[in-house]
Order: sequence, then structure tokens, then C-alpha cells
Amino acid sequence: MRYQTYLIKYAEIAIKGKNRYVFEDALMHRIKLVLKQVQGDFAVSKAQGRVYVDCRGEHDSDEVIGALGTVFGINAICPVVKFEKSGFSELKDRVISYVGEEYPQRNMTFKVCARRADKTFPVCSMDMNSMLGEAILDAYPDMKVDVHDPQISLNIEVRESIFIYSKQIPGPGGMPIGTNGKAMLLLSGGIDSPVAGYMIAKRGVKIDAVYFHAPPYTSERAKQKVVDLARIVAKYTGTICLHVINFTDIQLAIYEKCPHDELTIIMRRYMMRIAETIAGENDCLALITGESIGQVASQTMQSLAVTNEVCDLPVFRPLIGFDKQEIISISEKIGTFETSILPYEDCCTIFVAKHPVTKPKLSVIKKSEERLADCIDGLVAKALETDEVINVI
Repeated sequence: MRYQTYLIKYAEIAIKGKNRYVFEDALMHRIKLVLKQVQGDFAVSKAQGRVYVDCRGEHDSDEVIGALGTVFGINAICPVVKFEKSGFSELKDRVISYVGEEYPQRNMTFKVCARRADKTFPVCSMDMNSMLGEAILDAYPDMKVDVHDPQISLNIEVRESIFIYSKQIPGPGGMPIGTNGKAMLLLSGGIDSPVAGYMIAKRGVKIDAVYFHAPPYTSERAKQKVVDLARIVAKYTGTICLHVINFTDIQLAIYEKCPHDELTIIMRRYMMRIAETIAGENDCLALITGESIGQVASQTMQSLAVTNEVCDLPVFRPLIGFDKQEIISISEKIGTFETSILPYEDCCTIFVAKHPVTKPKLSVIKKSEERLADCIDGLVAKALETDEVINVI
């Protein structure tokens, strides 16, 4: 069956109060943007707590559903048959025709779920359920009613038009992008940080990102890997402004002047300082990292506390309680996993201590950082000057 209309259901937006229209408009704006990447002519509208996508002319249904499946705020995508209200007799004929086309095997259990939002329609919801169910059984005797666990849930919504649908394709949920401010993601070439960015963006947060590059110790291919990861995440978040910072001189100074078991934690502290500076210049209200408690030495409770000390902005760590397999599962779902495991190392893995400290003390780390006092301010300023901005779409 060819569908010309898709009913978009949202969940969390519905509980908003007088400003619900702000979230609905943001959702519609994002839908329009993703549909620009799909061949066809589309109209997006809203009415009575629903958003509709009407397709004018030829289109690829799989492409439309695929694009809509990247839009945060969508709870379900329902391909629908839509027609203007007339009488109950026409509705009955349409329902019988729909079932016959959509389910040619017809030896399935079903349940009719009618909703009469337009109270001027002459038949109430309960009567529609029983009368339409009876009509389907008369037309297709092999079908059976099961109101508890049906194979087909046939939905009829009587609104400004009448909609018939039985498929509800899950959307990503969450909140529309841009409804909850902007944050700066520390993006590496690993598995975790792209997932962290995805999860915070799912709450309606616009994402910028910063990547710390260390040439010649990290290759241009390592940098391209991060750009590729940002491009995959951007399918969900919209355009990501990626800041590429040359971190080599800072890493070399830390390597030469600081205790080797403290390399990772001191390096992380300077990454956070630089990320916070860039965040402040770009109206970001928080930092985002992919850290998970105890996953590596720099992510113990003590290490995270020492890292946090350098930041005034809040640091969001959406993966903090996840184990590695849970993170991998999300990365596979959103399409970043295969790129993340490509063998191109970033600066976090090049300069790594053999036996890193797992329970750092802030006083000791600050004492070690004093060894950088003669050069670090200049190196940080120089690193910020190398900021290469890539708008990843």
C-alpha cells in the first residue's frame, strides 16, 4: 500500500503547558529540515496534538520513515490512510479495503481502536469499535478478534479528517533539538563520546564539539575519523560546529615536565580548560564527556573529581553509570560503532602512562602542574589560536 500521509506522535511534548507550541514548532522545523534531504515534496502541519507529514506526489516511503526516525521528539511514525469525513458507511468501506490491502493473508487476530476526537461525527468510539470489528469479521471470516494481545491494532482517528493506521514505527523520543540550550561535547575517535553527544542531544540540547588533535603523533586520518563520527551524530542533532585544536605542544610539555603516572589526568584537566573557554565563546551552557565511572584510570571517582575542579560550567556525563556493552549497543543503534573502532588513534591514546594514577589527590596534581608555570599559559593561548572550525552536516 502506498501512503501519502504520515501521522507523527509525540509523548513528552504533550505534557508541556502553555508553551507547548514552542516544542511543537521546534519539532516541525526539524522535520522540515530532514525531509529536505529526501526526494519529494512534503507539507508539515499540526492539529489537535498531532503533527502530520503530507507527501505531494512520488516519494520513497522507506526514505521518509528513515529521515523521520532521526528526529528527536518523535515518539512514533504512523503511515496512514487519510480521507475527508462523510458518513459511517464510507468509513466502514475504507476500513475493509485497508485491511484487505495491508494484510492479504487475513488469518490474523485484530482489535479495533477507534477515537472520535470530533464529537460531531454521528458514531461514538465504543460503537465504532464493535461495528467496524463486526464488518471486518463479515468481510474476512478467517480473522479473529483478540482485545488483549492482537497481531493487528487497527487505529481509526476521527479528527478534522479521518485517519486509518495499524503500524506505529518507533521514533527516537526525547525533545526537539534546540529547546534546551547548547553544550560543548569533547569528541574523540572512541566509542563513548559520540554516544554521549547523542544522548544529551536527545534531551533537546544543541551540540557543538571540540576535538584535540596531536600531529604528527596523530594522523590526518584520525582527524577525518572524528569528522566522520560528527557527521553520523549530526544526522540526529543537526549541524555540529566542530572545533579542532592542535594539542601537541601542551601534551609534549606535560610529558616532559610532569610525573608520567599523572599524564592522563593533567592532560584531561587542560582539555577541559580549553573546551570551557571555547564553550564560553560560543554560548554553550555545559560541557559533555563520554566518561563512565571506573572504565579507565582517568574515570575513577577520584579522577573525575580532580578533573571537575578546573571547570566552572557543569559537566554532563550521560554514560556515567553505563557499562561498556550498554554503550556499544547504543553506538551500534545510532551507527557510530563501526567508525569508532577504526584503528586510528587519537591524542588520548598516544600519550598514555603505563601505570596511571587511579586515585589522584588534587593537591598533588596542582603541585605537579606548577612545573608547567613557565610555559603553559602561552601554550594554551597558542592552542586556542589553532582552532579550526568545521561545520559538519
